[in-house]
Amino acid sequence: MNPKPHRVLTAILAVLLVIGVITGCREATPRTAFVSIYPGLDYTNHRMSRIPWSVHVARIDRADSRYGVHSGHANGLALGLSPLTQILKQLPAELGEPVAAVNGDFYQRDRAYAGDPRGLQILQGHLLSAPVGGVSLWIDANGQPAAGPVSNRFAVKWPDGSSNPFGLNQDRGSDKLVLYTQLMGRSTKTSGGREFLLEPKPTGNISFRLEPGQEWIVQVREIREGGNSPVRPDTLVLSAGPALLRRLPPLAPGMELKLSTATFPDLRGATTAISGGPMLVHQGQGLKIEPQKSDSYEFSSMLERHPRSAVGWNKTHFFLVQVDGRQAGLSVGMTLEELGDYMANLGCDEAMNLDGGGSATFWCAGAIRNSPCDGHERAIANALVVLRQPEAPRANPNP
Repeated sequence: MNPKPHRVLTAILAVLLVIGVITGCREATPRTAFVSIYPGLDYTNHRMSRIPWSVHVARIDRADSRYGVHSGHANGLALGLSPLTQILKQLPAELGEPVAAVNGDFYQRDRAYAGDPRGLQILQGHLLSAPVGGVSLWIDANGQPAAGPVSNRFAVKWPDGSSNPFGLNQDRGSDKLVLYTQLMGRSTKTSGGREFLLEPKPTGNISFRLEPGQEWIVQVREIREGGNSPVRPDTLVLSAGPALLRRLPPLAPGMELKLSTATFPDLRGATTAISGGPMLVHQGQGLKIEPQKSDSYEFSSMLERHPRSAVGWNKTHFFLVQVDGRQAGLSVGMTLEELGDYMANLGCDEAMNLDGGGSATFWCAGAIRNSPCDGHERAIANALVVLRQPEAPRANPNP
């Protein structure tokens, strides 16, 4: 047998393989030109026909001080669901003009606590939802982004020196302790148990807006049985489930308690935070995604192609990214590893996954830019938003 044709065929196949790899890599690398929406903010819709993929990207210049990254929640409260366009309308005007946004964290979808984020959210410096140990993005007191697991060390210290952990603005359950703030809305929505209405010490007309890394001295104003206590701006409500009551020390009106909103790492001074996960990129490299061995859709879907949203950054830019999916003629979606590779190729040093599927929504310069897989905007809990402050008027040199 003449080995020459075999060697020639092998060489041809090797060349074709190299060409295919190079072509695939190039197509997966964002090369579509960005369009300038405002000075410092660019947008592109990157289309790749081979798979197919349709990706929307907003790129924000971190050196431009007019831009700020904020979180928003439906109705500006801890619960509730709204389309992304409605969440943008509910943001305080003093924060600036919304210019780009994506959907945010995973959330409780139904029942009394619909819209409760799965993890941490800080809204304009104030705690709306507590961390649960998962991955979060936060903007620190110096305006710098960071991301990683955040643990909840919230605790109440009782008059006898003992302490208990507590949750924040969430479904309490029968054996838990949860603190409710004015961001909860009108009432705790709880059923059964005992609730302690707390006021600041010294007392006065002070609006409770909890920040991370704080300690508060409070005193018990009133004790109520049965749950669903009203929540007012000048009070907090500490709610104990009925199964927990026998393990708590006796309390009476006038007693003092100490509340701590400590976290690890310490998020004191953080202005914005939102949870998601997992991390997709670290130190410029796309990460290998290894979900837990479970039949849960949460983990199995990580290896499947679905609509996705993500946030990333490097030393010079922030990136909001959304991948359409479940639409064969337009875009089939990405696995989390594909999304991580895309974000790394985009230039991200760090990137974090956000909620996907029907929640995946991308808004820029006044309009929804992507094609939601449900055919319309889904009502979601929260969002990550870029806002732009107007330029300061120039002084008139000839008054």
